[in-house]
Amino acid sequence: MKHKFITFEGIEGSGKSTQSKMLHEFLLAKNYDAIITREPGGVPAAELIRTILLDESIAKLAAKSEIFLNFAARIEHVEKLIRPALAKGKTVISDRFFDSTFAYQGYGFGVDLALIEKVQNIALDNFIPDITFLIDVPVELAFARITERSTNNRYEKLGQDFHQKTRDGFLEIAKKNKRVVLINGNRPIGMVAQEIRSFLEL
Repeated sequence: MKHKFITFEGIEGSGKSTQSKMLHEFLLAKNYDAIITREPGGVPAAELIRTILLDESIAKLAAKSEIFLNFAARIEHVEKLIRPALAKGKTVISDRFFDSTFAYQGYGFGVDLALIEKVQNIALDNFIPDITFLIDVPVELAFARITERSTNNRYEKLGQDFHQKTRDGFLEIAKKNKRVVLINGNRPIGMVAQEIRSFLEL
């Protein structure tokens, strides 16, 4: 398989986590050497940063603080897990990567996209995913799914207006980046998974 570093993106409730897990399970069943991880997180230091970002006992962090925390976690994630795994020939699947920072903190919270890009260049140089699947669903459907969950994190509790801005941001990112494949998530999960596998020629 030519795509070794695969990321999944989308708003809360889009189904991206489900699809990333399904792809990982499929690859393992086909004897591919594949691992799955997530952002923020994936390695101990990044998981600790994740708890700060999602801890509702902490007053709302400034959006710029969230950017720097996300990229601090991302550096740890890339250097200690993703790059070493890729160097060993493994396929790496990540539930979120830097596109989420642009969509949430940039388009959602209104931070200058050029600033985020500068931080990205400093943190990661030219390191990017081979392919990104953007699982897109209407905000109304996403919220219907979220309300069925027993618990929701800080971001999942933000209003529909915020998530519409974030979704619009993801769609804009997809238009500007050929590595991003737009997937209609408003279908049965098996159909969505099949389209992803077909695109990867699996």
